[in-house]
Amino acid sequence: MAEHRHVNPWIVAIAVMFSTFMEVLDTTVVNVSLEHIAGDLSATIDEATWALTSYLVANAIILPITGWLATYFGRKRLLMMSVIGFTIASFLCGFAPTLGFLVVCRIIQGAAGGCLQPLSQAILLEAFPPDQRGKAMGFWGLGIVVAPVLGPVLGGWLTDSYSWRWVFYINIPVGIASLVMAQLFVFDPSYLKRAKTKIDFWGIGFLAIWIGALQIALDKGEQDDWFGSRFIVTLLATTVIFLIIFLIREFTADHPVVDLRVFKERSYAAGVVLMTVVGFVLYGSLVLLPIWIQTLLGYPALAAGMALAPRGLGSMLGMPLIGFLLPKADPRRFLACGLVIGAATLWQFSLLDLNTGYWNLFWPQFIQGFGLALLFVPLTTITMSPIPREKMGNATSIFNLTRNMGGSIGIAMVQTLQSRHTQIHINYLGSHVTPFNPQATQTLDALSAHMGRPRALASLFGMIQEQAAMLSFIDVFRILALMFLGMVPLLLIMKRPQKGAATEMAH
Repeated sequence: MAEHRHVNPWIVAIAVMFSTFMEVLDTTVVNVSLEHIAGDLSATIDEATWALTSYLVANAIILPITGWLATYFGRKRLLMMSVIGFTIASFLCGFAPTLGFLVVCRIIQGAAGGCLQPLSQAILLEAFPPDQRGKAMGFWGLGIVVAPVLGPVLGGWLTDSYSWRWVFYINIPVGIASLVMAQLFVFDPSYLKRAKTKIDFWGIGFLAIWIGALQIALDKGEQDDWFGSRFIVTLLATTVIFLIIFLIREFTADHPVVDLRVFKERSYAAGVVLMTVVGFVLYGSLVLLPIWIQTLLGYPALAAGMALAPRGLGSMLGMPLIGFLLPKADPRRFLACGLVIGAATLWQFSLLDLNTGYWNLFWPQFIQGFGLALLFVPLTTITMSPIPREKMGNATSIFNLTRNMGGSIGIAMVQTLQSRHTQIHINYLGSHVTPFNPQATQTLDALSAHMGRPRALASLFGMIQEQAAMLSFIDVFRILALMFLGMVPLLLIMKRPQKGAATEMAH
């Protein structure tokens, strides 16, 4: 931002983080309000989930084309348009008289919000010089990591204290503040020229089809038994076919809507793969922990949200610290430490049991939050370091898309694994409850003496289900831990960022 040296980059950071935090928060803040939304709008819970799915689909479709949209409309103009659209859609979501109206408004909200993450990241990377980008990404990472954790807590509190409609109304003052600050402090760099090329309608269409089909399949797959459903199979086949067509189109088009040639940079390609796995584990565990805490440990909704807060606290403390330390050492070392710490804390979760107390949950989450700071800040810095400034918007769009897609796949796969492993353990544990097992017969006789034979049998089966569910959570936590460890070899592919390299490449 040489042409606007009078603008303090931290002012720019605050300006763009308002909108980013608001947008990321909305990916999870609605989750705990679904029952209230369904009851108020005369819909079923399954129908109400379209308020989540519609947002994610629209968000995912817009994310990868944000870089192209920024060159077509201008980055500042696109940022302000997105904030205005998101804020107005938030008001309309809160006002929604019917579920159909809410879903349409959520589509608009998701489409407008899809631009905010990559735009904010690109603006931050340009506002700070290369040797201070670690600090910038530490600040940016606060919104990306902390917002999904705080979402359920804030959503539960607003819904219980006021109404589910305030989950959306809360965005309005934040959106207005973001709009004012963007107008005053964000400027388009001189090298970012507005494009006058033809619009790649075919590329946009193919992109919308495969991403939309994949998101709906991931959202509905567990409910419809995946490959046992013709609808899900059709969606997955559509995803594969149109993804291949999309890739062919983008590699052969003169002016592609998504420039995939950026993957020629090996650090960027490895970083995108790693970010996909980080998204898978982060969002997957965000779904797994609340289910475990509420269903097996008996925490009510708000208390469960508070029990999940330590991860956000660890990230809040870790992000600025890692951003400060990053220029002083090889970022790949921080990244390796982050992967190991993440794997160790996930393994620690697998050692807990049904008698787990609050502090047994607190410390693994707090340390994991710090570990996520070791992941997000250096990963973004290393991945983006070889990208020229004029291509930064396109690169950040793809980078954010892969994180969100990894998250969507992680949520779907974690739910499926947990459900299937529960059934496996029920069958295994149940096979040991026989008249020839002394412990089983002794337990059954003791229960029968107090509640009668039929209720004793039901109670014993309930104990089996509870233990089987606990064992399934242990299995999934260990799978997630091994996924983190499996990513360590990727660090050998990534290059250490050179001071000022990105600036030199831009010229």
